[in-house]
Amino acid sequence: MDLNTVVDVRDARRREPWRPGDAWLGGGTYLFSEPQPHIRRLVDLSRMGWPPLSWQPDGSLDIAATCTITELSRFARTLPTTAAPLFEQCCRAFLASFKIWNLATVGGNLCNGLPAGPMISLSAALDGTVLLQGQDGATRRLPVAEFVLGAGVKDLKEGELLRSVRLPARALDSRTAFRQASLYGLGRSGALVIGALDLADGSLTVTVTAATTRPFRFWFALPPTAAALREAIDSAVRPDEWFDDIHGLPAWRRHMALRLAEEIRRELRPEPGPSEASR
Repeated sequence: MDLNTVVDVRDARRREPWRPGDAWLGGGTYLFSEPQPHIRRLVDLSRMGWPPLSWQPDGSLDIAATCTITELSRFARTLPTTAAPLFEQCCRAFLASFKIWNLATVGGNLCNGLPAGPMISLSAALDGTVLLQGQDGATRRLPVAEFVLGAGVKDLKEGELLRSVRLPARALDSRTAFRQASLYGLGRSGALVIGALDLADGSLTVTVTAATTRPFRFWFALPPTAAALREAIDSAVRPDEWFDDIHGLPAWRRHMALRLAEEIRRELRPEPGPSEASR
């Protein structure tokens, strides 16, 4: 779509004062998908030259905001970690054409803050943190689960840039389970739940996205019972935080999230026997 209110496109390598009507341009798959009447100038990040993916000395993985879904998918195919399959599962949750994969960026998906954003699901489930950079050069780091505050609502200040996402080594070595539900065979995610079992200490994390307006991450020092898992989700997610749109009513999303979370609990910690229900 033509953005007929845009009067200038600036290379992000040239530092200029941020002004009202500016917007960061990554892949542009969202920006050019619908009218953006408030935008007057695009600040293009495509020539920043950031490495799409890079290993850190402590074994954590940095994903640049400009890393495309195609680059992430290709990298994950040779990823030497237990959680490697989760990357492709979340990439496939886009249900997008190869054209979108080649342009859409990890940072753009996070900054859109949409409930069905699969890069939000991936990075929140793997205990990811975002590196944010302000116009004055100052940086701050936030957990992904705290960066997305609601449907389309992010903890971003005026002119602030999402520079990268960091996934810790311990999370990359976890055993994962993935579940997704949609009203349609090739529809947008109505509920997406990811479990991560820490192989070092046996703790379990269950992350609920798509069904809720923001990511919800539940950590259990020991694998919970079915009742404890259900209670944790129901006590944390308020009724108005179950997302409501054409892709699923809140009651259906809650039902599917609870069902998928229980499936994941069973997969990562198989039932020891009938006596568990009484514990």
